[in-house]
Amino acid sequence: MILPESFITELEAVLGKDDAGRYISLFDAPPFRGICINRLKTVPEKLLPLLSFSAEKTPFYRDGYYIPADADGVGNTALHHAGAFYVQEPSASSAVSLLEIEPGDHVLDLCAAPGGKTSQIASMLNNTGFVWSNEIVRNRANILLSNYERMGISHGAVSSCRPEVLCQKLEGCFDKVIADAPCSGEGMFRKDHDAVAQWSREHVISCANRQISILQSAARCVREGGILVYSTCTFSPEENEETAEKFLELCPDFEPYDITEPFGRKTRLGNAVRITPAEGGEGHFAARFRRRGSAQRAKNSTAVRSADREEIRLAEKFLDDIFITRPDMVLSIRNGKIYLLPQDMPSVEGLGVLRAGVLAGEFVKKRIEPAHALFSSFRPEYFRRVLELSLDDSRLAQYLSGMETDCDTDAGYTCVSVEGISLGFGKCSGGRLKNKYPKGLRNK
Repeated sequence: MILPESFITELEAVLGKDDAGRYISLFDAPPFRGICINRLKTVPEKLLPLLSFSAEKTPFYRDGYYIPADADGVGNTALHHAGAFYVQEPSASSAVSLLEIEPGDHVLDLCAAPGGKTSQIASMLNNTGFVWSNEIVRNRANILLSNYERMGISHGAVSSCRPEVLCQKLEGCFDKVIADAPCSGEGMFRKDHDAVAQWSREHVISCANRQISILQSAARCVREGGILVYSTCTFSPEENEETAEKFLELCPDFEPYDITEPFGRKTRLGNAVRITPAEGGEGHFAARFRRRGSAQRAKNSTAVRSADREEIRLAEKFLDDIFITRPDMVLSIRNGKIYLLPQDMPSVEGLGVLRAGVLAGEFVKKRIEPAHALFSSFRPEYFRRVLELSLDDSRLAQYLSGMETDCDTDAGYTCVSVEGISLGFGKCSGGRLKNKYPKGLRNK
């Protein structure tokens, strides 16, 4: 693979000639691969022995692990289907570690697709607080929503909205904000050789201009005393250090927040870190800022629409049949769809929201059809009926491919669980489970 001369010159200026040479010598070596374990579904000590491939801890995130470059079919495993982990390039997990997330935080992931950082945030919040995930490109937002549901996120929302519109409406509403901005992707060159052909100096400058605009929008959402993290997967100084410095010039109510976390290489900015293959990742940059002052986040709560009394009665009966103990969430019915919303959720009106909270089900004629997300978003112990499968149970492959299976639970809608992790659902009757696993998710 021939790299552009101007990229090599830039790389030598950023990394130094020796490290740039080492990077280039590794260009055709296998890229780093990794996973992040999802504590909404499981914990590392339970999951790691179940994996069919080895996993070694990374330095970038508390639940990040390297996996072998030749690990095959990771995305088709039952544990991946169940949202027990998210496949993510290891260094990409570093930026969320810089957010210093605490229980109850409200967090905005402004450029969120396909959802790796959102998954990390939700895992760290552990069903407290709120994570808002936004993606301006609608088809990418749909992918984000699919991962949001697979990972079992209940205290959150997914939107497809322009950053400047979203951030104006939600000004001061978040304790922590991350802007993983679109970039020239130089850190992905080893992973995606096609990206090299698309690289140009003009594209680098164009990305830098767009990034500063996104950062200015993101800044509006951060409460006083809150944290803003800016990240890219590129090496370019224009998109990294220079953008971080320009942001501080344009937003003087923010100050650098120095990075002391023990990963990556420090840059000439104390509040920024860069990761290269020499530090165990493909390529990532992150800078951290703190808004001056001290204030509580702005209150901007969603008003739950009232529904027809009969609809509410039927929905509550439906949920009581599904759950042993109903989750501590607000029941909302909109346009025939039943939602479970977090108690303290920002307003979603007019912001292109694809999902808020959990889609529980939908009225179809005179009955309610459950949604897959209802069973993916809560642990098996919440449900009245559970079909528990082990990894070596032949019924597991049948379920994931959309087939009916034997079922020994009482009749009714049943959570299907693999190794104690919620996977989906079906309807049990007469010892058989009618498969309700979504067709678009099934193994072929």
